[in-house]
Amino acid sequence: MGPIDPEGSDTKAIVTGSPSSGSSSSNMAASAPVMTRSDERPVVTTITITGVDGTHQTNDEAAASLVPLQMPDVAHSPPSGYSSVYVTNRMHNIQLGADPGGPGICAFILTLFSFLLILATFPLSLCFSVKVVQEYERAVIFRLGRLLKGGARGPGIFFIVPCIDTYRKVDLRTVSFDVPPQEVLSRDSVTVSVDAVVYYRVKNPIMATNNVEDYSHSTRLLAATTLRNVLGTKNLAEILSERETISHTMQSSLDEATDPWGVKVERVEIKDVRLPVQLQRAMAAEAEAAREARAKVIAAEGEQKASRALRDAAEVIAESPAALQLRYLQTLNTISAEKNSTIIFPLPIDILKHFIKPGKVDKYDL
Repeated sequence: MGPIDPEGSDTKAIVTGSPSSGSSSSNMAASAPVMTRSDERPVVTTITITGVDGTHQTNDEAAASLVPLQMPDVAHSPPSGYSSVYVTNRMHNIQLGADPGGPGICAFILTLFSFLLILATFPLSLCFSVKVVQEYERAVIFRLGRLLKGGARGPGIFFIVPCIDTYRKVDLRTVSFDVPPQEVLSRDSVTVSVDAVVYYRVKNPIMATNNVEDYSHSTRLLAATTLRNVLGTKNLAEILSERETISHTMQSSLDEATDPWGVKVERVEIKDVRLPVQLQRAMAAEAEAAREARAKVIAAEGEQKASRALRDAAEVIAESPAALQLRYLQTLNTISAEKNSTIIFPLPIDILKHFIKPGKVDKYDL
């Protein structure tokens, strides 16, 4: 920028733009400073910008002619036909500085050579190119180490290039496995051995292949760890009585953890809870004592109710002497119905008084 004349009312400066990136005068537009004089009215400084192409523009004209630079949004514009996993891997390669343009000339040459080899050995090459997957399977294809666009193949027939393509079959059926017995210390410091069974299936073959080395082994290890973690927060009584709640908690935790692997945990069931032998004996003795106490209470309540019923019956019979005779006849009828050979005749106490000595009678009367 040239020298500014402080005496003029309108000061002009010449700015020569640098030819960086081949831009015109518009890339040198900047906000012009406003200079004021201390002793007179404010003076607006006009800066004339001269571009590399020889054009002249004031600061206002250059600012008005600017066009916002539009940066391509790579993360939000995935290429059509590619899966989210492919886009994620490509973005990771871009961040690491890898070539985002795809395979190079060597890959192109190898691909062309493979296709020519297939045509030269046709139809023998069909034995190596044509593959079949079942209804419950999917095939994930890699070409020169890169995930082939279009997602997983199957079910049915699909084609591969033998020299440059590799594929991996993924079973989509529900798989069940037993969690080995886990020694768990409950919250009330009781050691128990618990085992479970887990049902899972693969919902995304591409994620199950690319995001984890062995989804089956990883799911088994995670299930054993989750079982110990969940049961460690429960008391012994809760472990024995709330199996359904524990199973639901484990299923939710496992499903959330295995979602990035493309695995869906469908069900978790607690199979068996084994206690130490000494604890089993103590619990059995406690349960037996509790049952005996309840039995004694029930028997006492029964005796109390029976005695009250007998008292009420005695009061009714005492009001009517004929009721006792009727009760006696009813008892004889019941005995005879059972075909017994022995019949007991009760004798009133009043009849026996005549055969007892008077002194003993008085003694009993007293």
